[in-house]
Amino acid sequence: MGDMTNSDFYSKNQRNESSHGGEFGCTMEELRSLMELRGTEAVVKIKETYGDTDAICRRLKTSPVEGLPGTAPDLEKRKQIFGQNFIPPKKPKTFLQLVWEALQDVTLIILEIAAIISLGLSFYHPPGESNEGCATAQGGAEDEGEAEAGWIEGAAILLSVICVVLVTAFNDWSKEKQFRGLQSRIEQEQKFTVVRAGQVVQIPVAEIVVGDIAQVKYGDLLPADGLFIQGNDLKIDESSLTGESDQVRKSVDKDPMLLSGTHVMEGSGRMVVTAVGVNSQTGIIFTLLGAGGEEEEKKDKKAKQQDGAAAMEMQPLKSAEGGDADDKKKANMHKKEKSVLQGKLTKLAVQIGKAGLVMSAITVIILVLYFTVDTFVVNKKPWLPECTPVYVQYFVKFFIIGVTVLVVAVPEGLPLAVTISLAYSVKKMMKDNNLVRHLDACETMGNATAICSDKTGTLTTNRMTVVQAYVGDIHYKEIPDPSSINAKTMELLVHAIAINSAYTTKILPPEKEGALPRQVGNKTECGLLGFVLDLKQDYEPVRAQMPEEKLYKVYTFNSVRKSMSTVIKLPDESFRMYSKGASEIVLKKCCKILNGVGEPRVFRPRDRDEMVKKVIEPMACDGLRTICVAYRDFPSSPEPDWDNENDILNELTCICVVGIEDPVRPEVPEAIRKCQRAGITVRMVTGDNINTARAIAIKCGIIHPGEDFLCLEGKEFNRRIRNEKGEIEQERIDKIWPKLRVLARSSPTDKHTLVKGIIDSTHTEQRQVVAVTGDGTNDGPALKKADVGFAMGIAGTDVAKEASDIILTDDNFSSIVKAVMWGRNVYDSISKFLQFQLTVNVVAVIVAFTGACITQDSPLKAVQMLWVNLIMDTFASLALATEPPTETLLLRKPYGRNKPLISRTMMKNILGHAVYQLTLIFTLLFVGEKMFQIDSGRNAPLHSPPSEHYTIIFNTFVMMQLFNEINARKIHGERNVFDGIFRNPIFCTIVLGTFAIQIVIVQFGGKPFSCSPLQLDQWMWCIFIGLGELVWGQVIATIPTSRLKFLKEAGRLTQKEEIPEEELNEDVEEIDHAERELRRGQILWFRGLNRIQTQIEVVNTFKSGASFQGALRRQSSVTSQSQDVANLSSPSRVSLSNALSSPTSLPPAAAGQG
Repeated sequence: MGDMTNSDFYSKNQRNESSHGGEFGCTMEELRSLMELRGTEAVVKIKETYGDTDAICRRLKTSPVEGLPGTAPDLEKRKQIFGQNFIPPKKPKTFLQLVWEALQDVTLIILEIAAIISLGLSFYHPPGESNEGCATAQGGAEDEGEAEAGWIEGAAILLSVICVVLVTAFNDWSKEKQFRGLQSRIEQEQKFTVVRAGQVVQIPVAEIVVGDIAQVKYGDLLPADGLFIQGNDLKIDESSLTGESDQVRKSVDKDPMLLSGTHVMEGSGRMVVTAVGVNSQTGIIFTLLGAGGEEEEKKDKKAKQQDGAAAMEMQPLKSAEGGDADDKKKANMHKKEKSVLQGKLTKLAVQIGKAGLVMSAITVIILVLYFTVDTFVVNKKPWLPECTPVYVQYFVKFFIIGVTVLVVAVPEGLPLAVTISLAYSVKKMMKDNNLVRHLDACETMGNATAICSDKTGTLTTNRMTVVQAYVGDIHYKEIPDPSSINAKTMELLVHAIAINSAYTTKILPPEKEGALPRQVGNKTECGLLGFVLDLKQDYEPVRAQMPEEKLYKVYTFNSVRKSMSTVIKLPDESFRMYSKGASEIVLKKCCKILNGVGEPRVFRPRDRDEMVKKVIEPMACDGLRTICVAYRDFPSSPEPDWDNENDILNELTCICVVGIEDPVRPEVPEAIRKCQRAGITVRMVTGDNINTARAIAIKCGIIHPGEDFLCLEGKEFNRRIRNEKGEIEQERIDKIWPKLRVLARSSPTDKHTLVKGIIDSTHTEQRQVVAVTGDGTNDGPALKKADVGFAMGIAGTDVAKEASDIILTDDNFSSIVKAVMWGRNVYDSISKFLQFQLTVNVVAVIVAFTGACITQDSPLKAVQMLWVNLIMDTFASLALATEPPTETLLLRKPYGRNKPLISRTMMKNILGHAVYQLTLIFTLLFVGEKMFQIDSGRNAPLHSPPSEHYTIIFNTFVMMQLFNEINARKIHGERNVFDGIFRNPIFCTIVLGTFAIQIVIVQFGGKPFSCSPLQLDQWMWCIFIGLGELVWGQVIATIPTSRLKFLKEAGRLTQKEEIPEEELNEDVEEIDHAERELRRGQILWFRGLNRIQTQIEVVNTFKSGASFQGALRRQSSVTSQSQDVANLSSPSRVSLSNALSSPTSLPPAAAGQG
């Protein structure tokens, strides 16, 4: 698809170019080939062909300062000639493809085959039809018309299979559609800043055209290719294109090429856009991928079939070295483990499937044996050739019954329920300001046990205002009166703030009357500019006098410097540098300070210590960020060496120190209290100084005075977690993280270290599930490492959004709490569905099984079973998976990884209801005809008309399921099952809808559904028995679960059992479970051998008294090979090594894997 449109695209453009040759001074092809050059080559080419970048701007009819005029015809023409800035997506799967995929289901295939055989046989009338000798089959009850109807059952089965397939395909299709909608929404939200007609505007990325002048700044993901015109200290991470992780410094004369898809790591600047969409460097790669994708897939499939086994052996080696896994795989394996829920479900589904298979096999065997023994042994009938078709027909009927048992036993509604539940949640979470990028993140969030949050903007409003200042030896507790500040100091202060800040940062008048002025750009700088305005000064004239192009040198802010400096040339040719940054960092570099009359006086280290005590700490303890503004003058000659930063950023003169307040969001303390009540620890990770951080943490309620907690600075944290060699030790992190609540002055690597440390910790019995919020480019690694990464939608950089799982569209911490609520709700929805589904399965399987064994015929017919299966799987998953969440979800602790999916309470409910249903159905089966005075339906001959008796059983069964569906709404043993039922319209619709269809089936279903119409009183009895479910539910709720120790839980995901590699790549076709079981068998066998070998070796080493390190080392290497294969780590291996030596002397391999 990709290459198709692109070739059209190119040919169209070629045509256009020939006609528009004169329009612009360069063609798309020329620009495209220019963008393929790098570094000096590119500079030379630009010089030779065009002269300089300004000349290119002239050719593209754009102005480096004013930008494009931005008129519609001009933009349209540019789009036609140079293409649009969007890359056509890959085609989604068509509905038919999805239908085909749904048909691949094994049980369905078996059913289809059985149905076709049954159909074929019903049309075959053997000559022995009239022969009375053939078994007991053709009873006199059957008249000719009925015999003709033998085909109906087969046809009905096929029809119901078609139903199931269409429903599945439709669900997949809508899921895909939703996902695409989501993607496009994420794409639409990405905007970029360009200059048009001299105005700085933000436009959607797709609207960018060739010739636009774009402003790039720290944290941007470049949306198109371009040439660097002007800027300062711009460093780009081009690893996404080149694979080299070093940051590339851009400058007009050395390397002006800016490529789409690369990240701005530092600095700011402007570029003229030269290639967009499919012609940009990323676009070209995408096009190749689109065209090459199909061939790749074919190749992959072949390769896969050949070396499945080899791959199995190879896997651990690859993952151990982490080398050869190619980038494409890395992208897909975004999260290392399947989400907790998927892991548990896969396991449960396999267990249920096995049980179902066994039951259905036994059913078929018993039926066949009973029939043959009864016909040929007891009644001593000879096997007559003309009777063969009749017998075969019987056997097919038995086979169909067996398959039906299997179909009912396998909960194919499970994946459906998960999908519906997740898709529904994701859609609703949009309203709660959570834009979910990876579906499973939503459910993982429900299991979160720790949240590491940024402070600025997430816990606070990100509206900075200066509230205290220290100017001219006086500490003002509120904004000083302008007249009280010396004029010289004032001028320096205004210049230092106006010039030494990004010119894109402005304060604009409020949008609405009476609102606060709008802050645009970097919020800290906005706070400082606001301070200038509060001092009744204006920063605009200063900037107009010293435009951005005239700035001599800029040292932009980054997480290492923690300060920003700008150098300007004064009229007398000397230089002045203005600096601002975190007060404790900038003050260390100051040797003078301006006094009350604006004269610099000496500022000694001991003055500094006093200032820290008297000014900075009191400000910080009020929760203010302290920023120091300073300057330094340099002589005109000799010109200083600007690249020697350490000498330049020194001997400064301090102008003032300001305290900036960033108020806590009003809803945050409540949200944090909810988190703590829900068993989630909130930790604050910030770049601020420790006193500010602690003050804010107390305001938010992250720490309460008198509790036992830690607040550390990054330096101290690093000192505590590293050993003498400077390596990080997990044991040391384990000593710190449980009590750590605030990490201040932290670098992005500290954040990553902390997240990794908490996730890898085995300190608690549950593995911690960690959520992290981040907004900066440098937060990328931590967001990727976390189980769930939240990026800020407003303040977040594109890089952070790329790395995240969920985007908070309002940057607000309380939205995270909503995400937790939705995540837990997903988990509960699945549990509700399971509780309901398994009751149906248990009952249906037992009824079919015992019925078949005792009466040679299942009381529930194949088609009826399929209908039950359809309502119970598909509709119930819809009804139960769409329950809205309630606040009560936040009152319990997280479930964690090892909590079983089916708790004791649920097990009690499942078995309790199963007992009720089975008792009633068997009563009806064996004495029902006496109770209702009707003909018995037992032992009816082949093709006999449907009996009222069996219809009542079927109808009662469905009624009980319907009322049990209401019971299933609560899984924690609550009494009121109707609580909030009308808040969920879908549930009500489905229950009523199912009831209506059931009436139609029973009254008018006739032969295909094996139903005979019922009287009103019989209906009343069926509904009455169904209602009994609700009463029985109350009875069950009264039995204390704690007494029922014998109930097993199911669906537990043990600590070590993460998911095998194969399942990680969802793109790879799922290996079917049987095959994996086989492999697992082989692996266990290998491992058994290894273990025996090792134990022999250990014994020998003991005998010889040599060190057992060797044996252990060998063992760990052997097991590491077989272990990663199924990622089933064995506890006994670790205990073996522990018994042999103290943990510290464990060889690294064993310790690392244990």
